[in-house]
Amino acid sequence: MSVQTLDTIALIVYLLCAFTSLTCAILLLRGYQSSRTRLLLWSGFCFVGFFLNAALIIVDLRFVPATDLSGWRSLPSLVGLACLIYGMIWDAER
Repeated sequence: MSVQTLDTIALIVYLLCAFTSLTCAILLLRGYQSSRTRLLLWSGFCFVGFFLNAALIIVDLRFVPATDLSGWRSLPSLVGLACLIYGMIWDAER
């Protein structure tokens, strides 16, 4: 396989990851809107972070390959996971 083929396959995988994360976030947040179960809200926020991470990976590797955005692209995942952990702890105490 050529390098260009591998780059195209990688881009497709990153796009699928972003699309899946966005779909999960939308479904979780819509579920929260109808049921008001807070765990769905925190999980939705977590998947928004995963979506932003996947989008930043695409930007970093495809559009600005000369610039290293690895720290910036890890930040949304960290914030999303922190939201989920906070929500799980907060709901467990209630």
